[in-house]
Amino acid sequence: MSENEYKFNSFVLKEIKDIKKPIILELGVKEGRSTKMFLEICRKNDGKLFSIDRDDYSNLFNSPNWKFIKSNDDDFAFLEDKLPENFDVIYLDTTHEANHVEKIFYNYFEKLNINGFFFIDDISWLPYLKSASRNNLYCEINNKETFDCLLSIYNENKNNFDIEFSFVTSGLCKILKKKNELKNKKKIITRELSIKNILKKTFAKLKKWV
Repeated sequence: MSENEYKFNSFVLKEIKDIKKPIILELGVKEGRSTKMFLEICRKNDGKLFSIDRDDYSNLFNSPNWKFIKSNDDDFAFLEDKLPENFDVIYLDTTHEANHVEKIFYNYFEKLNINGFFFIDDISWLPYLKSASRNNLYCEINNKETFDCLLSIYNENKNNFDIEFSFVTSGLCKILKKKNELKNKKKIITRELSIKNILKKTFAKLKKWV
């Protein structure tokens, strides 16, 4: 089993495998690895999978449990009458930039059922650090910004959803919806650069030199 398969099995499938008649929205298809796993659940539990991608992957699978829609995931007006009103599971794996993830999350959160799961792929910057195996500046910066963005959203919505992170490979965020309300995010202000903390660190260094 690859690391990606382990991440998906341990962090996604275990949560949704027993949902009866699940309605699943998959944003991003590409090679169809997640599509295949979601379809297996839908076949087993009499569910329906809706997959959206800007590239045409309509011939990837042939199943009555699957509907493919060729579109950008943020073309909300085009998609409005092509999707059901609510979903049990939403999986986002398209553009890995914080602004895009935020836009998608705020738009589709209202369509997620209470106790439904919203998964967001690629939130870990660790494999892409300069000294790491994948060494990619774009992925490092964007994944870190996405992670920080999700924390900022959660910090204003602690009573509206639960959040967990997996840092296996490129990482994955799991959100469990508790309420329909969703407040706008605010930047998290820490005291890392406060004068008090800077003085504390400075004195700690001076002690080492004495």
